[in-house]
Amino acid sequence: MKETGKESKHTILILGASGFLGTAIYKELCSYFRTFGTYNTSNQSLEKNKHFFQFNFEEDDIFEILNIVKPTVIISALRGDFSKQVLLHQHLVEYVFLKETKLIFLSSANVFDAYSKYPSYEQDKTYSNSIYGHFKIKIENMLLRLPKKQVAILRLPMVFGKQSPRIQEILQYIRENEPVEVFPNLIMNVTTDSKVTQQIHYIINRNKTGIYHLGSSDLVHHDDFIKDIVKTLNLEGNAIYKHVYTTNDDRYLAVLPKYNVLPKNLNIVSQDIFTELKI
Repeated sequence: MKETGKESKHTILILGASGFLGTAIYKELCSYFRTFGTYNTSNQSLEKNKHFFQFNFEEDDIFEILNIVKPTVIISALRGDFSKQVLLHQHLVEYVFLKETKLIFLSSANVFDAYSKYPSYEQDKTYSNSIYGHFKIKIENMLLRLPKKQVAILRLPMVFGKQSPRIQEILQYIRENEPVEVFPNLIMNVTTDSKVTQQIHYIINRNKTGIYHLGSSDLVHHDDFIKDIVKTLNLEGNAIYKHVYTTNDDRYLAVLPKYNVLPKNLNIVSQDIFTELKI
């Protein structure tokens, strides 16, 4: 429900608004706030939309867009070159600090991928073995030096949804008679684009800050979960699986909340994803 006056005061800039998550965030917020977004590759419908700016973060200067939009909230949902993203976030930190803007950064469960024995909570020390995890940690550390009231770091597990790259990839593999990779020893939690966008809306509206773990409250084995998705899509007869064992023991890659817990209606369980895929 629209909370008049409370929500409309914000001007929001979504960096990466043409990507899978960025698009979902824009659709969720644009009816309630003055919402702007950036896109990279040429897109005729976005070029006509005066709320969208073409922006290649590997070449263009973000300050030009920031000075036009004057956002009160910046949401970083970018994908692409890691080192260039780090440089961009250095510029964002400068701007945010000077203008007292708030920055919401979409991070990843991969900031904990070097830990395998337990799920991870908000205050746990980040530690990663992957290049992707290292890059997210680098940006997180940069943002954590800003005043607390100006930063929200949202750590996401695997994100699913009808249009999600992960679902599209599974469909493509099955169409092409290629094996779908499953990790039998990986215990994880999951979420959907629709739930993440509702959670972001709440965080903006209630002016929440800090570190949030936005995964499902239950944990699932990767292989079981992917097979259940294929079953939900009525494709189980056509699927071939490749079981990938990275370790002999179960390993966890799950982000659970302990300190920053959202209201019950914003929680998600893995079963919700199958319900959403059926609709």
